[in-house]
Parts: sequence; structure tokens; C-alpha cells
Amino acid sequence: MTTRRSRATLTTALCATALLTALLTAAAGCQPPPPERGFVTRYEEPAAADRDSAGFLKQRRIAELVTADLNAHLDVPHRITVLARSCEGEGSGYDPATRRIELCYDDLTEDRKLFEDADHRPADEALAEVVRETLHHEAGHALVDALNLPVRDRGRAEEDAADRFAQFMLLRTPEGGATLLTAARAYDLAAAADPAPDPDDEHAPDAARAESHRCAVYGHAPDAHPSLATAPRADCPATWTRTRTTWTADLTPLLRP
Repeated sequence: MTTRRSRATLTTALCATALLTALLTAAAGCQPPPPERGFVTRYEEPAAADRDSAGFLKQRRIAELVTADLNAHLDVPHRITVLARSCEGEGSGYDPATRRIELCYDDLTEDRKLFEDADHRPADEALAEVVRETLHHEAGHALVDALNLPVRDRGRAEEDAADRFAQFMLLRTPEGGATLLTAARAYDLAAAADPAPDPDDEHAPDAARAESHRCAVYGHAPDAHPSLATAPRADCPATWTRTRTTWTADLTPLLRP
């Protein structure tokens, strides 16, 4: 028979052992294993030229905030890693083979230069908004893959769907409209800097992507954005309704209660 004192002694010993294990794990730099499902964030060491962009990304915790919001809204049945790394010009993207979103430090460096060359200084807030939009776009690809949607592997159709997913997710939040308008500004600047679209790029031209975001923002709340009201945008409320209806239906298997 175990006495009250012996039970207390045992409990104290177990607690001490658990504490010691935790301290040793922390001292050794060990990290708990990542979760088996949902979006997770990981960083690689940057190239020398990308150290400032990597530091900015870690300090602002943009990837962590975006993945937390995605996980709160969606129950993805497998792990999708958001890997921040130096990509040597390859560009951010989603790899279905590894279920990995690559967020490129060098993209941040280029986007900062676009804004600063346009006399948008300091560019920190604008850059943070562009990163949020990029992550939501790439998450759209990951969800097209996870749900095996009809646009999968269909080039421009999948890219357009990923842009609409970014619009759908961001416009759920009070600051989402500003994020999309800042991303639209970045696309405008990129189009002005390189007006000849790459014929091999499956994305819509930058100018078209910018207008798609402005259309979504206006269509979502026309009264809140009278400056965006133009004749060509008369159909934007209906376009936004289709975006919201389509992605809501597509995501139904993953939506959290």
C-alpha cells in the first residue's frame, strides 16, 4: 500500500525529472517535432545578401501569423511547410511533391527595392503586406492540391484561383482590403519596371493581377471604396460574390466549426 507521503515524494521526483528533461532539451537546442497536419513555418539560414530580409521576416513574424490564421480557419489533413529561404532568383512558390511553400528572402529584397525606387520610404509596412498576400496566394496552391480541385495543374487557371483564394481569405479581416491594395501597387510597380510579360509565366500579367485585387476590394465593399468606382468595375460585386461562393464551397471539407 502506497502512503500519502510516498505518493507525494513520487510526484515531486517525477516533476523534478520532467523539469530537468525540459531544461536539458532547451540547453541542447532541441525543438519539438512539428505537427503532423496543418501549416507550419520553418526558416533556413539566408545567403549573405538576404540577411536583412530574413531578419525582417523573423522580427515581424509574418509567416507565423498567416499560418496561425490559416490553421484556425482550416483543418488541412497533412502538413504543409512554409519554408523561408534564399532562392537565388527562383521565386516563391508551392511544390506539391514536398507539400512545401517556399518564401524567398530575395523576393523581399526585390519588392523592397520596387517600393523604395518609387519613393515609398520607409517600405516596411508595404513589404509586410506584400508578404501576407504572397503567402495567401501560395496557400491557395497548396489547397488546390490538397482538395484536388479541377483547376489543378491547369496553369493560368490555377494561378487565378490562387489569387482569388488570397482575396477570399484576406477580405475576411478588417485589414485585408489594405493588404490587397498594397499588393496591387506592388504589381503595378513590377509591371512598370518590366512591361513585357514573360511568355512562359503562368501567372496573369502583373497589371491584370493588380486590377483583380482592386476589383475584389471594391466588389467586397463598394460603399467603403468610392474612389475605386469606375465603369469597368461595375461587375466587381458579382465577381466577388462568385469568388466567395466558389471558395467557400471548395473549402467545405476543411472548414473548422
